[in-house]
Formats: sequence, C-alpha cells, structure tokens
Amino acid sequence: MTPGNNGASTPEDDDPFGYLYADGQANGAQPPSGGYGYPGSVNRVRAVGQRQYGQPAAQAPTAAYGQVPHQQAYGQPNAHYAAPETVPGGTPTTRQAPVGAGGGRGRGPNTKGLLIGAIAVVAAVVIGIGIAMTGGNSDGSKNGAQAGSSPSSAQSTSPSQSASQSADDTKLPTIDAKALRLEGTATTASDVKGASAGGGVYVAGFNNVGAAVTWSVDVPSTGKYTLHTGYGVPGVDATATLTVNGTPQTTPLKLKNWAQAPQGDWEKGWTKTYNYIQLNKGTNTVRISCEQGNQCNAYLDQLWLTKGWSN
Repeated sequence: MTPGNNGASTPEDDDPFGYLYADGQANGAQPPSGGYGYPGSVNRVRAVGQRQYGQPAAQAPTAAYGQVPHQQAYGQPNAHYAAPETVPGGTPTTRQAPVGAGGGRGRGPNTKGLLIGAIAVVAAVVIGIGIAMTGGNSDGSKNGAQAGSSPSSAQSTSPSQSASQSADDTKLPTIDAKALRLEGTATTASDVKGASAGGGVYVAGFNNVGAAVTWSVDVPSTGKYTLHTGYGVPGVDATATLTVNGTPQTTPLKLKNWAQAPQGDWEKGWTKTYNYIQLNKGTNTVRISCEQGNQCNAYLDQLWLTKGWSN
C-alpha cells in the first residue's frame, strides 16, 4: 500500500457492523444475512416433528432484515419447538421422584425418629429417678448405724424403744419359757399372773449363780439380729449374762423395772427389753445365765428374734 491508499477494502468493509454507521452506509455496507438481523446468527428453530436425529439439520428460513420475528402468544404451543419426549429416541417422559420421596411427594425431616429418641431419653430419666427414690440401705446397715456399737456389745433399753414385729419378722422363731432348756436352779412356774407365754408359764428360780436358760435357734442367713426378752421383776432392776454361740457379750442383759412396778409387786413388773446380736446361718445357741456379779431376781417369759438391729 502507498500513503493515502488504504488498500482494496476499507474498515467499513471489514467491520461486520459497519452498516450501522452513516459513513458505512455511504460506502455501501450491507447488513449481513442471518436470523433477526444479527451477523452470523443462526436460526435453528424446528417445527414440531421436523427435526430428525442423526440427519443433517435443514436450514430454516430466517426473518427478513428489519422485520420482527413472529411472537408466540402466551399459553399457545410454539410451532418451532419440539418437546424432547415427542422425538424418537428423546428423553423419557417419566419423572424420577427426588431421593426420600414417597408417593410422588417429597418428604421432610425424619421427625418420627427424633420423637422416638426423645421418648427414650425421658423414659431413662424417669427410671433413674424411680430407682434413686426407692433405693436405700438394707435393714442391717440402717439398724447398724442406729445401734452404733459392735455386735459383741449387748444392747438393752426400755420397752418403749422396742420395735413391734413386722411381717418378715414373724417368720423368725419365737420361744416360750417352757420350751427353753433349763440349767441349775431354773424351773418353770405359773403362779404370778401376767406372763405372755403360753399357759402363763415362766422361768422361776433364776436368782442363783449357775441358773441358766438356753435357746437353740435357726436363722436363714448370717447377719445382724435383735434378741427380744420378755421378763418380770418385783419393782427392782436385775441383770443377767448373755452368751451367743459360746461368746459372752461384754454388756450385761439389763432387766430393768421399765414397768415402774412397786417393789415386791411381781404382777405389775412384766415388761421386755432387747439386745443386738450377730448370728450365723443355721443353728445358733443363745444362753441367758446368772453369773457372779449379776442381780438375777427376775422371771423369764419369752424370747424372739427380729431381723437387723432395730429399736
């Protein structure tokens, strides 16, 4: 090219959009052929059923330059659109339900599982509270804490502190005076009224050293028991020695005048006391005797056991 000569073609000829400018139109720039007046545009719209897969697509007529393409009315089918499912080999018409859907409808969160989990937690808490409320020490540990002494120490107190027999205690043995094994000067009598033993029989002649009564008793388990003694005194206190399975207890059996009977009044002197002892499962020997240092002026009425150390 030479100065002032831009060549055979001008920028307007190279510019595909030159026809849009006044100078381009003056130089004869023409809009390019194509769809809707845009250069290089391709109209690939096909009438329904016209497109055939696997064959070359036919060139559909394009709208003339400056004309507005046909507008489809809303709600009416488009003649240039073929739904994929209407074309052979097209996309299947069946819609797949989303994951977790049932009956063609989506499902929300699994609230049933959450509800079951919440109920299980509440049930566990309620059970734990029930166990804590109903739990407690056994009779043995509870009564042992109240006793506050070792099994080797005999306990004795007033009948006002003696506990009544429970339903479980009725299964433990009770013995009347006439069924006890007697030693020394001990004998049975029934002259004084008020004894609780069968026939009003009690053990007399106990106020001599060497006099004794022995009870061979069977218990279902090893543990703590309370020995209850029914007796009578003539308005004065008495004592005796308690021996369990050959071992004398360190504290005497206290036969006090808990009935507050006048001195010499045997009939009003009937009362009871209790002692804490330890027994073994099976047969045990309980012995009450008058030894040196005891004041043994008393009648013995009944003996019975309760489970644990209770007062």
